[in-house]
Amino acid sequence: MGMGSKMEGTSAPANRRDPYEVLSVSRDSTDQEIKTAYRRLALKYHPDKNASNPEASELFKEVAYSYSILSDPEKRRQYDTSGFEALDTEGMDMEIDLSNLGTVNTMFAALFSKLGVPIKTTISANVLEEALNGTVTIRPLPIGTSVSGKVEKQCAHFFGVTINEQQAEAGIVVRVTSTSQSKFKLLYFEQDGGNLGYGLALQEDSEKTGKVTSAGMYFLHFQVYRMDSTVNALAMAKDPEAAFFKRLEGLQPCEVSELKSGTHIFAVYGDNFFKTATYTIEALCAKTYEDTTEKLKEIEAQILRKRNELRQFETEYRKALARFQEVTNRYSQEKQSVDDLLKQRDNIHCSFTVTKVVNSSGSGSGLSNGSGSKIAGEDSKAESPVDDGSSDGKDKSGKKKWFNLNLKGADKKLG
Repeated sequence: MGMGSKMEGTSAPANRRDPYEVLSVSRDSTDQEIKTAYRRLALKYHPDKNASNPEASELFKEVAYSYSILSDPEKRRQYDTSGFEALDTEGMDMEIDLSNLGTVNTMFAALFSKLGVPIKTTISANVLEEALNGTVTIRPLPIGTSVSGKVEKQCAHFFGVTINEQQAEAGIVVRVTSTSQSKFKLLYFEQDGGNLGYGLALQEDSEKTGKVTSAGMYFLHFQVYRMDSTVNALAMAKDPEAAFFKRLEGLQPCEVSELKSGTHIFAVYGDNFFKTATYTIEALCAKTYEDTTEKLKEIEAQILRKRNELRQFETEYRKALARFQEVTNRYSQEKQSVDDLLKQRDNIHCSFTVTKVVNSSGSGSGLSNGSGSKIAGEDSKAESPVDDGSSDGKDKSGKKKWFNLNLKGADKKLG
């Protein structure tokens, strides 16, 4: 299965027209007729070729949106049955063409991407047109070999991979890596009907894996899935818990599962904003990697099962989380209630007393009951200093002791 996405995905235009009308095809048109019509109109209205025509940009989006419906068998069936209402348009990805942006907007897009929101980019119209016209230079890439190179931004290097019957039956893998972590796309082109040129069929954006960026397409005769990291990216950024549960929702089935014998066209497209992309591309026959292929088949099945399990677990988790928040709130309320009751109890206990605290001015306050007034008064009288013993009395006493001490010391000296 080719690990690549379709040419563009778009969000729904504000005013939606019949997709068949937009692409100028009939309702019984074949997939190939729809694809050919789309390629023709996408090139006609591509922003690269219509920089001074703002209407072309809207038409380009409308064409891409219509194709995203009619190129998907399930969405096409839903539309034919119930119209736009049956389509979940919110889940459609929006790809932004950056090949014709000015420096300021390009810098903003690069910054926005680094903040964690992936930005998909379309392929330059010049590259697509040259491929359709058959004017591109194709370098041979034999099975079991690798080729390294540097490709300029918004340009592509084309490679021809020729396979025989045995290799086609065993399965083919084409991978591109960049040790300098360049941003690029791996493209796969099909023969465009009876024409000599090629039409873009699959694309896979590079992803960072460890210390390199890489992209691969796997044609192994069983369903292989690609990971679309842009699915619900903004929603996940707002809700970290959703990021875990939606992580496997980005798995999308690849559109091609096998290649026939013959020559197949691949390309490495420079997707960096400011600099060239360095890369190494290699083509492999899966027969040499039979054990690895079986492991991939097994792990793909496990991931799909895990995705279904997570969908069910998310419902359980949300219910448990709501219940936890409910009991946590009650815990806080009950704790506050107990604290208040114990505080009231302590205040009541403290009210059982015959005295009250003397205020800061030093004057005695009223007593708690009349029966204890005499005893309290006597205690107070006993503890307080005698009125006759004023400060003068204290001074005299002190002087007397000082006088006596001096006399005693004088007697000793005389003796």
